Amino acid sequence: MAQRPPSAAVLVLHGGHENGTEPPPPGLLNLPGVRMRPFVRALRRATRAPRGGEDGTEVLVRQVRYVHRGWNGSRADALHDALAALDALGEEAGDVPVVLLGHSMGARAALRAAGHPLVRGVVGLAPWCPPGDPVTQLAGRDVVLVHSNRDRMTSPQATQSLTARARRAGARTCMITVRGGDHAMIRRAPAWHHLTTGLVTGLLGTGSLPGPVTAALGLPPTAEPTEGTLDLDRLRAERGAAGLQPSS
Repeated sequence: MAQRPPSAAVLVLHGGHENGTEPPPPGLLNLPGVRMRPFVRALRRATRAPRGGEDGTEVLVRQVRYVHRGWNGSRADALHDALAALDALGEEAGDVPVVLLGHSMGARAALRAAGHPLVRGVVGLAPWCPPGDPVTQLAGRDVVLVHSNRDRMTSPQATQSLTARARRAGARTCMITVRGGDHAMIRRAPAWHHLTTGLVTGLLGTGSLPGPVTAALGLPPTAEPTEGTLDLDRLRAERGAAGLQPSS
């Protein structure tokens, strides 16, 4: 049975280091890459076409391979890897809408690469959001950033600030706080996985976003940063919020 052409794609970008010109270690030694494997599996399950056969997927899920493990200052190596992966994805799948899913350094790369013509939206997990990073490339995109209130590696306050700056630049933005989580997304892992899957499929249009997220994305550019900041536990309390009902 022939595989139907893809209707959309997800590009996954794992975390890394502030500096490091060596390549990421292979396989299980690449802990930032391993950290994203449950998200990739969940997305592939959620986006599999509703018909028989292992190859009946309509949404491609691909991962970026970094040449260097670090961002490396003005070199912004992870950004260039993300743009190259988007070009390759376009050659593979054609002109399909893409959602970028990134963690930490990968989220920074996703945000910076969002001006690529294939990109519809960004889901950033525990993103690294330096205050001086540009936001104009996010205009016209949907951007949902998820951050633990206990993160000690990257700043939830900087994430909230970026969502506000990006909204003023023409993006549709929202921040979701995971109370009691951590940077590595180990604490409350099922909640991170379910939330992320629901957000990515919602932005692709293959699923439904929770009402409060849709409302936050529709806020005017002048909205206060707190207006676009939601709490995961309150979202989960809303009945019928697709993908947001895990037990932990």
